[in-house]
Amino acid sequence: MWPYILVFTSSFFVDLLPFFGPPAWTVMVYLQIKYGLNIWLVLVAGVSGSTLGRYMLYLYIPYLSEKLIKTQKNNDIQFIGNKLNNNGWRVQLFVFLYTLLPLPSTPLFTASGMARIKAINVIPAFLAGKFISDMIMVFTGDYFARNAVAISNGFISWKTVSGSIAGLVLIAVFLFIDWRSLLQEKKFRLNFNIWK
Repeated sequence: MWPYILVFTSSFFVDLLPFFGPPAWTVMVYLQIKYGLNIWLVLVAGVSGSTLGRYMLYLYIPYLSEKLIKTQKNNDIQFIGNKLNNNGWRVQLFVFLYTLLPLPSTPLFTASGMARIKAINVIPAFLAGKFISDMIMVFTGDYFARNAVAISNGFISWKTVSGSIAGLVLIAVFLFIDWRSLLQEKKFRLNFNIWK
């Protein structure tokens, strides 16, 4: 029983971080192979821990952004959140589809937490997409993880690097675009002076 608790807590802490770390599925694959665990129980424990970790990130990131980012930029991002909250099913669809892609979910939860998008529009769609994508990764990882060279090469690959770059671009889009000006005045402006 304790290895499944380890899967849960490891996935939780990996996805609690506000910066890029290893994907939770890599932890799941490693622990599944190390302890010979049931893949389905690993998925349930890992995805549950990951979802709780992302939810906690979603909850504390607004307070972190208030400390690090200027009030005007926080107001701008919250303005986007208010606009997006009125499109609940579209936000849910975006989150679901985004979670299916091999992109890190840190930027998604950083942006949605800062924008204060309703958790009901983010968490259930993330849980569904995360279960599907992690299921694919864990089963694939279990198949290929028997080869130690494949594991060591899989941590740093063009996919993880490009996924991290795409995630940074997504965060930059939310942070550096003057959204109020774009949505209200239809004028595109960049503002890099956002830090306190």
